[in-house]
Amino acid sequence: MKRTKILFLSLMAVLACSRQAGTTTGSTPEVEARVDKLLSQMTLQEKIGQMNQISAGGDVAQYAEALRAGQIGSILNEVDPEKINEYQRLAVEESRLGIPLLVSRDVIHGFHTLFPIPLGLAATFDPELVEKGARIAAIEATAQGIRWTFSPMLDIARDPRWGRIAEGSGEDTYLDARMGEAMVRGYQGNLADSTSMAACIKHFVGYGAAEGGRDYNSTYLTERQLRNVYLPPFEAAVKAGALTLMTSFNDNDGVPSTGNTFVVKDILRGEWGFDGLVVTDWNSMGEMIAHGFGEDRKDVAEKAVKAGVDMDMMTYGFLSHLEELVKEGAVKEKAIDQAVRNILRVKVMLGLFEHPYVDVAAGRAVQYAPEHLAAAQKTAEESAILLKNTGVLPLKAGVRMLVTGPLADAPHDQLGTWSFDGEKEHTVTPLKALQARFPGQVTYVPGLQFSREKRERFDDVLAAARHADVVLAFVGEEAILSGEAHSLADLNLKGSQSELLKALRSTGKPVVAVVMAGRPLTIERDLPHCDALLYSFHPGTMGGPALANLLFGDVVPSGKTPVTFLRTAGQAPMYYNHNMTGRPFIGGLLLDDIPLEAGQTSLGNTSYYLDYGAYPLFPFGYGLSYTTFAYSDIRLDKGVYGKDDVMGISFTLTNTGNCEGTEIAQVYVRDLVGSVTRPVKELKAFERITLAPGESRTVTLSLPVSELAFYGLDMVKKVEPGDFQLWVAGDSASGEALSFKVK
Repeated sequence: MKRTKILFLSLMAVLACSRQAGTTTGSTPEVEARVDKLLSQMTLQEKIGQMNQISAGGDVAQYAEALRAGQIGSILNEVDPEKINEYQRLAVEESRLGIPLLVSRDVIHGFHTLFPIPLGLAATFDPELVEKGARIAAIEATAQGIRWTFSPMLDIARDPRWGRIAEGSGEDTYLDARMGEAMVRGYQGNLADSTSMAACIKHFVGYGAAEGGRDYNSTYLTERQLRNVYLPPFEAAVKAGALTLMTSFNDNDGVPSTGNTFVVKDILRGEWGFDGLVVTDWNSMGEMIAHGFGEDRKDVAEKAVKAGVDMDMMTYGFLSHLEELVKEGAVKEKAIDQAVRNILRVKVMLGLFEHPYVDVAAGRAVQYAPEHLAAAQKTAEESAILLKNTGVLPLKAGVRMLVTGPLADAPHDQLGTWSFDGEKEHTVTPLKALQARFPGQVTYVPGLQFSREKRERFDDVLAAARHADVVLAFVGEEAILSGEAHSLADLNLKGSQSELLKALRSTGKPVVAVVMAGRPLTIERDLPHCDALLYSFHPGTMGGPALANLLFGDVVPSGKTPVTFLRTAGQAPMYYNHNMTGRPFIGGLLLDDIPLEAGQTSLGNTSYYLDYGAYPLFPFGYGLSYTTFAYSDIRLDKGVYGKDDVMGISFTLTNTGNCEGTEIAQVYVRDLVGSVTRPVKELKAFERITLAPGESRTVTLSLPVSELAFYGLDMVKKVEPGDFQLWVAGDSASGEALSFKVK
């Protein structure tokens, strides 16, 4: 038996390195033969049982009968390794066929060691570091028996009112795809290894465009929008080998995702050839009844399985009605067979049949490993975005600091949304990090106990500020204010935080604001009341030391905005890669410029708001440093390209400041004339470049012309010939355009 296991693992290690032609998951003839053999032994009831996922909790014994009968294929929300081993024992040793369970959990930005929330991960523009973080999350989670995570979320989000913007990579299709690929690779690692955790790309599809930014709401995306903007990150993650995918809550143009044959069966299964497991979101099958898309659980179960769904999360619709539907002829058993084949394939590829149990003691040992904490801190450092600095940062050693604000010492809230397994006892807050590093130099007066607290006077804070050299105000959002079901209409700092900043500014002391939040807040009104502002999307376990290093210049800020920062929530949705209108903004009267009793003229005849103009507070891809960078000698290797060519892009980047720094150089392209209107700019490449002060480097990037393809008027993806522009710059609103043609 031992020799057999060694041979099997060796075979899987080889197979994991090379995909079989025609599969997306990397399955092989050997895996398929094993799956088919097992499937041939199963009764219809056992097959349907594999399609049932339950949320475990309480006493394992209450599920024993169902496990012995093969009526549960997967569990979620159990993280006690001893209980997980008992669940697996019942399934493996006491059921007829001994099929192990697929144990799942929302491991979104770390398991115990928490990294920045995914929006913060995107701000790093560092896929390699993000992949490392996902690998660490997998190591910690699998050590406790979790072999399936519901991550990454690949929903393009262009409306910061939507709370789940925190869980994705922001507004850009290209950045989202690169981050999604990185997380898939990190979670899944080498599938033959016991630390491999199946990734689940979600939510399929369009969920981030929920109307009005209200979670669970309807979307109205055309097929062209889906194919050009919302589907590409999913396709990239499928090509990266993602084993599973989750349908979404929303209906798009009246069709809920869980019953949407076009997107699940035709595109995902048919066009992309996805052979992984498709699971519903929590009760999203049952919610099709509330949508008005089905009469009852039997009706929606039929619609879901026919659409290509394999596993039902917490509706019990398959378990209750599929056998009846098969007997009635409404659902063919071969559809059940295909769904179960997709489920068993994942279990075989993860090695669950050979290793269903975990070593409890060993699992505890890997949590919060020093190298895990170091990676979390580095990621938090790279994710922070410097949005304002009049020269007060970096701080000098020896300064007397007043630390204030509701996020200065908030170990729970610092972890951010989707931190089920984070333990605040392990969180290092900014206050604790600064006190440990600078004993005797830190005075702490919280001012506000939590972000929503309202207070009229700050006498104690102001008194302390008079004895300080600099004020460090940590403001933002509590973790509960972002994430699923946490949409907001007002994106200003909550409670009396803005009043606190204003009061601190009145002391005449330098004020440094550090914002920790789950979304891009509307902070325009707060900028005049601080000398510097550092934005940190909830930074996780090691956020405190990371922010301390940034404030004192041990680390130079390099993060860039992964989403447009609005001046007011009324501008939403606003994003950099919008289409050009027939009357693009070229200036016009603002509210205060309009004379009284003005005639009913069009006031400029261009697209903008009378009260807030046409521009955001900060554009996509923006972020300052403690040094400065200059771009020069930007060149293309040719002026005219064929559709099969690879563009050579070169430029010289110079660090023109006084300290080492990292710039994220970004390449944007515009197709000037298309069969349908095209975005004014689209990100097509980026590169992190670290330079010493005064150093110059010539950088060369390659961009296949095929990357300029899109779905045009005929709904065929291709590169259309014509004139293009290209920018190389430090953000989406900078740089001078180069011109080129595609023939």
